[in-house]
Amino acid sequence: MKVSVTKSGLTTVYSWLYTHQYSTNPILTTLFNKYVDKTNVSSWNSVIAELARNGDSVEALRSFSYMRKLSLKPNRSTFPCAIKSCSALFDLNSGKQAHQQALVFGFESDLFVSSALIDMYSKCGNLNDARTMFDEIPLRNVVSWTSMITGYVQTDHSHEALLLFKEFLIDESDSDCESQSEVEKEAYIDSVAMVSILSACSRVSVKGTTEGVHGFVIKRGFEENVGVGNTLMDAYAKYGEVGLSRKVFDEMTEKDVVSWNSMIAVCAQHGLSDEAVKLFYGMVRDRDVDYNAVTLSAVLLACAHSGALQLGKCIHDQVVKMGLEENVYVGTSIIDMYCKCGRAWMARRAFARMKEKNVKSWTAMIAGYGMHGHAREALDVFYDMNRAGVKPNYITFVSVLAACSHAGLLDEGWHWFQAMEHKFNIEPGVEHYGCMVDLLGRAGFLNKAYDLIQKMKVRPDFVVWGSLLAACRTHKNVELGEISARKLFELDPNNCGYYVLLSNIYADAGRWEDVERMRIFMKNYGLVKPAGFSLVELKGRVHVFLVGDGEHPQRDKIYAYLEEISVKLQEAGYVPNMTSVLHDVDEEEKGMMLRFHSEKLAVAFGVINSVPGTTIQVIKNLRICGDCHTTIKLIAKIANREIVVRDSKRFHHFRDGLCSCGDYW
Repeated sequence: MKVSVTKSGLTTVYSWLYTHQYSTNPILTTLFNKYVDKTNVSSWNSVIAELARNGDSVEALRSFSYMRKLSLKPNRSTFPCAIKSCSALFDLNSGKQAHQQALVFGFESDLFVSSALIDMYSKCGNLNDARTMFDEIPLRNVVSWTSMITGYVQTDHSHEALLLFKEFLIDESDSDCESQSEVEKEAYIDSVAMVSILSACSRVSVKGTTEGVHGFVIKRGFEENVGVGNTLMDAYAKYGEVGLSRKVFDEMTEKDVVSWNSMIAVCAQHGLSDEAVKLFYGMVRDRDVDYNAVTLSAVLLACAHSGALQLGKCIHDQVVKMGLEENVYVGTSIIDMYCKCGRAWMARRAFARMKEKNVKSWTAMIAGYGMHGHAREALDVFYDMNRAGVKPNYITFVSVLAACSHAGLLDEGWHWFQAMEHKFNIEPGVEHYGCMVDLLGRAGFLNKAYDLIQKMKVRPDFVVWGSLLAACRTHKNVELGEISARKLFELDPNNCGYYVLLSNIYADAGRWEDVERMRIFMKNYGLVKPAGFSLVELKGRVHVFLVGDGEHPQRDKIYAYLEEISVKLQEAGYVPNMTSVLHDVDEEEKGMMLRFHSEKLAVAFGVINSVPGTTIQVIKNLRICGDCHTTIKLIAKIANREIVVRDSKRFHHFRDGLCSCGDYW
């Protein structure tokens, strides 16, 4: 009988033979005898190594065990693969037994054996034994240093990893360099170690650490290594140094798909949507690298942040063509993109088509409905999620409570705030408290909101106190407003918005001396309210407007339209709402400032340049002011358009003189 055996076939043969203790089946016995000399340690070593390389760690350890039952003495080549199999299985007990046998046969101090033991103890979470092994090595090589550093990084002990790298540098500088050949010096650290060290840099918040290691990378000539470059990019990005991350990317002579995906994702995550899209186009032009599901998810995130609906649709089409629509991560990105581009119904359609949904998919749909003010729909999705047996997580409840807050569903919000801990064993965090303070404050229950803050199990942050301060402005509560403001001045003293809010609370109460005090304080400390800007997408291009913008090529048409529409607005009953403008500005100037807010300019531009009947979508970086909200409702009615505005808090859908928020925002 002619028998052909592949590597995977050999694995099956070995497994069967070990299980049946060398069965009498003549074919299997012939195969085993052909490939394995049972009396030869080197032959057994080959079997163990082959099984370990193929990922059959259990069989590799079984081979090692049978070899010992045959009373064969293992050598220095036997232990590393056996120990690595223990690492792969996270089997600490077997690892300790292998360590004991290495000790018995005198191989514990062997560099390769000891390095394998360091790796095994690290991966099994036993860092103390790993460090003991490392410290006892008389002469360490790159493998032992890398194993110990990587062990620290993989177990979230990044600070210790960097201290060990510093020890390496000292050890290297103190070593007798003249006794080493140039080859030995260069081999003393490799790119694998550098990747681990840079991974540690990305996880600690010590200024200058990444820059220092970057210098070492250049000195040792690792800057052209793709893996090192990718990790260095990530380390800079984690510090928020997007410019340095991009510099590393641009200087890489070779880029793989991870390089492109990382840089696109970094730009998208930091709000640099245009840069992310340009990078994607560059990746498409680079024929050496093919984009994948990770790429498209990152580009969809960029579309979501910028509100670039048309580009998002094009990416969705590409997802369908590549057969990635059922990919749970890409599908979730599509849901998020449509929600943040103002198309909740399209997000729901994409959600319904997903065959596999994870907790992030469900949460994205709940959050999407919530930000559009569709709290009932958000809760329905949440109930469906529970019925589907998917356990909600921390972020899910943030989305549920935020949805309740946007719609003023006080009873439902309070119910789920209590249930998350009692029913789902999720401890409320600062985000959940922030939602509840916002919900109570909007509904006018300011004292209850303040009491909840007093009872918080975590320290209140600026979001929590900011929600209370905003509610105090709405309901004209000076006492709690001052308390909130004092806390905010401690937490975020350079944020001008808190001083403006408190000043307006004083103005509403007629406390003009306090208004003046706030104004002088802001002036003396150079506190300036952040500039508002609005984006509007037209024919695939995003246009940016600032308040009183005089730079746009169509500025004359835009201002002429606003002048024309202001007459119709007054006929429709429009009265300027000047409460959002600083009180030290005269009435005429207030009116002019309000008339040319960025969102009004963006809406006017959209009406002028789009086909009648089409939806106009605007994105604003700040909360929409009351006057703009009133004005856009009337413009939507006069122009017979649907106008969608996404501000820093939520979506507003204006149609027929009404807003989806019901004037509750």
